[in-house]
Amino acid sequence: MKNIDQKWIYLIILSFIWGSSFILIKRSLVGYTPLQVGGLRIVFASLLLFVLGYRSLKTLSKTDWKWVVIAGLCSSFFPPFFFALAQTEISSGITSILNSVAPLFTTMVGIALFGLALKGRQVIGVLIGLFGTVVLIAAGMENNTDQNYWYAFFIIFSALGYAFNINIIKKYLSHLSPLAVTTASFGVAFFPALIILIYSGVFRLFAGNDGAMNEAVWYVMALAFLGTALANILFNKLIKLSSPVFAASVTYLIPLVAVLWGFLDGENISILQLLGGIIILFGVWLVNRKKVSSAKITT
Repeated sequence: MKNIDQKWIYLIILSFIWGSSFILIKRSLVGYTPLQVGGLRIVFASLLLFVLGYRSLKTLSKTDWKWVVIAGLCSSFFPPFFFALAQTEISSGITSILNSVAPLFTTMVGIALFGLALKGRQVIGVLIGLFGTVVLIAAGMENNTDQNYWYAFFIIFSALGYAFNINIIKKYLSHLSPLAVTTASFGVAFFPALIILIYSGVFRLFAGNDGAMNEAVWYVMALAFLGTALANILFNKLIKLSSPVFAASVTYLIPLVAVLWGFLDGENISILQLLGGIIILFGVWLVNRKKVSSAKITT
């Protein structure tokens, strides 16, 4: 199968997996604190990845590890905590929408620091997608006036971290397998996350047989194994197959799935939000209408 076909398959699968992650975070927070949700997500995902990919770590050089540490902190350590913190004050649908700034940040960071070259049509597509995101945010603020949008900064910082991660992997780690990059990144995040979990007292709570916590742990495990370990392997494969901008455009599609899950869970959805979703889809199509070669990394 050609790369041009594979990348769209990965994009659709990731959109569904990560779009479903926000409702899983919401359900996980019923039984755990944000620090516990973020820490458990990292630790569970890391343990699975160690089993699957510990042998692949031998392929990393000392130089590779330097970039993996930066990428791992940016994408595998901070975002799981930040997203859980954000969803204590902002609905799952709106949180996913705010994450849609990642392609814009990827473009800005790529141009400023990594030599990313784009055509004007692609820049316009990114801006159109960003405009659709603004429409969705405005609609969400109108329908949910009781939410604390200062917590949106946790999502903005996460999106910036993803932007650095994507560009680093594309330019400095693309010679490694997606499993090796993902396993190494979570290896970086594992020990600090474990320390935070110990500090949070979550292991003492496991012995308490709390009903809400016992139910929530299944959501955390689904979030860790599917929405974190598997999704990151697929995402790193997508980065290898395509351009940084295309890979980041998955965050434009995630809100469509997340808002639908939120609606099924009782969150409000409006015609204006649907319009924003259509605008986002048009922006994604415009960015990726031609071959990936139209957006390149200069080394």
